[in-house]
Parts: sequence; structure tokens; C-alpha cells
Amino acid sequence: MPTTKPRYVFTDTGATAEMLDRAQQAWPEVADRKELLLRLAALGRDAIEARDADVTAHQRRAAQREGLERAPSRVDLDVLLGDEAWR
Repeated sequence: MPTTKPRYVFTDTGATAEMLDRAQQAWPEVADRKELLLRLAALGRDAIEARDADVTAHQRRAAQREGLERAPSRVDLDVLLGDEAWR
């Protein structure tokens, strides 16, 4: 079928064959090597998404930590806790 999308060709040899053999052991119910390759690709996508989520969470925690460390220089606690803040 004609397409403008790129096509990929994989030969079931070497490292690719080893990955598919390991996938076959993990999913013995799947006989189609193409399906195994697609499952491996999906696992790779999931791993990247998990890594990105970890990085984002780490960045968020770092920004929160920085904000908490800077808070004492930005907030006058005497004014905040006193009656003057509520007038």
C-alpha cells in the first residue's frame, strides 16, 4: 500500500533474533515474531515514559525544595503571624 510514512525492515538475526528469543520465553503464548517485536517496542515506549515521569517528578521536587529553602528570605514571619497581615 502506498504511503509517505517511513518503512522499516528487520532481519531476524543476531541481536534482533536474541531479543525475539527472549521475548518468546517471556510470552510463550505468542508465536508470531512480528507480534513479539511490537510488544518489545511497546515495552520500550513504556520504559521511556516511566523514565520521563521520574525526571519530571525529580525536577518538581527540586523546584519545591528550592522554593522552601528561599521562603525564609521572601517571607517576614513576624508580619505573617502577627495581626498586621490580617488588616
